[in-house]
Amino acid sequence: MITSIHRSTPSLLRKMSSLLFSNTGMTLILLVSGFSSLFLGAYSTGVNDVIESIASFLGVPGYSSSGSLDYLLWNIRLPRILLSILVGAALALSGAAIQGLFRNPLADPSLIGVTSGAMVFAVAGIVLGDSLLGSFPIAVGFISTLISAFIGSLSTTYLVYRLATYRGKTAVATMLLAGIAVTALAGALTGLMTYFSSEEELRDITFWTLGSVGGASWHMLAYMGPVFLLAAVLLFSVHKELDLLSLGEQEAIYLGANLQRVKWTVIGGAALAVGCSVALCGMISFIALVVPHLIRLTQGTSHRQLLPGAALLGGILLLIADTFARTIIAPAELPIGILTALLGAPFFIGILLQTKRKHLNI
Repeated sequence: MITSIHRSTPSLLRKMSSLLFSNTGMTLILLVSGFSSLFLGAYSTGVNDVIESIASFLGVPGYSSSGSLDYLLWNIRLPRILLSILVGAALALSGAAIQGLFRNPLADPSLIGVTSGAMVFAVAGIVLGDSLLGSFPIAVGFISTLISAFIGSLSTTYLVYRLATYRGKTAVATMLLAGIAVTALAGALTGLMTYFSSEEELRDITFWTLGSVGGASWHMLAYMGPVFLLAAVLLFSVHKELDLLSLGEQEAIYLGANLQRVKWTVIGGAALAVGCSVALCGMISFIALVVPHLIRLTQGTSHRQLLPGAALLGGILLLIADTFARTIIAPAELPIGILTALLGAPFFIGILLQTKRKHLNI
């Protein structure tokens, strides 16, 4: 009897993990996590207060609004929750598509210069913004920094793509090497501008380096929402080709895949999603790397399930990480990039060890 229990336990765990990591299960977890995050923060709110505020907002008779509580919920916490979900989904979705393009579970957007390009242009916008836009309002300077980061992601990605393309054909291995070179160059330029920056500019650069969704607003969501939807449509449109590409480039071509279109679509979609995410929230590491691997373990390798599953789990993980970041040392706040790195680095090492054992047949 004890033996039968031990045998049934792994099967039960597999069924539970399959249920939790299904798209339906993750959608429910996302809704519960988002609703729970409304109660948590430096300023504690009760369940009745939140329900009353929601009922008042929806116009339910018999419920009155509270000015300070309504402002906290609808203008601070809710935009932050939604931005965390969108940014986490964008990063994880881009990571899943790029891993499919490179046919490597250790690939992520930073390998092709998307993240570093956005970072170096954002830092340039911070350092040069005062001299170029000194007489303009602060909002104009903030928007210029966002645009700079967005342009940086697109331009460096295009540069890497062109370096890897010869006579209409793009070599994925060459693209990887070009991405490493461009990332190193962008790091050097970022360090140079950091060295010459003022104390105030250095604080802003530190924010971008560590990552945070603390400045979330409805204006940011107005930028992030359409960009995420466009990137999601682009990346999901090539899910069949990404499945074919897992068989090898020549096999995918024989089966009718237009690989140049696939590469342009994946690179462009990832640049849009990651560039906008970095522009709004700074550097948030390991979400793009870890999440697709988890979905691949639980849902399989088909990109029809992998892409939406990665988006859902990415939103969940970044939302939970941000909730911890703003509550664990409240009223202070821990940069979310630090938290995702602390959680993601051990998992990354685990993937490396697993890959090593597989190659060595241990």
